[in-house]
Amino acid sequence: MPANHPPPARRKDFRLFTPMPTRWMDNDAYGHVNNVVYYAWFDTAVNRFLIDSGSLDIETSPVIGLVVETGCRYRASVSYPEDVTIGLRVARLGTSSVRYELAVFRAGQDTAAAEAHFVHVYVDRATQRPVPIPEDARAAMRGILVDSE
Repeated sequence: MPANHPPPARRKDFRLFTPMPTRWMDNDAYGHVNNVVYYAWFDTAVNRFLIDSGSLDIETSPVIGLVVETGCRYRASVSYPEDVTIGLRVARLGTSSVRYELAVFRAGQDTAAAEAHFVHVYVDRATQRPVPIPEDARAAMRGILVDSE
């Protein structure tokens, strides 16, 4: 691994975990889960957190988070029929944006098979203009906020 890459994230670095089964269709021609599936896992984990915390009603919330940036570093392959767990934490909480950090953990593994970030900017659903993160969402985010250093 290049010297400028930090060591893999560990389970202890995350505050919330979402189990995620792999599916037969997730494997690509190379015999491992395709990269687009990872992004679906990340989107699912973040939105599951928001829905479960009562911060998001996908049909009626007047303020919503739009994804403005994502990135992923893959460290080890995952293949069907493995089950994985997605670790989630908030690394930065701004006025109208939040940076989530996520990791994919294979069953029985303490180090991440993949690590990602996912940035939401909160907007008014009708105008699509940035607004402050609602206090209920902010409180939930504070619950999984960690120092990213």
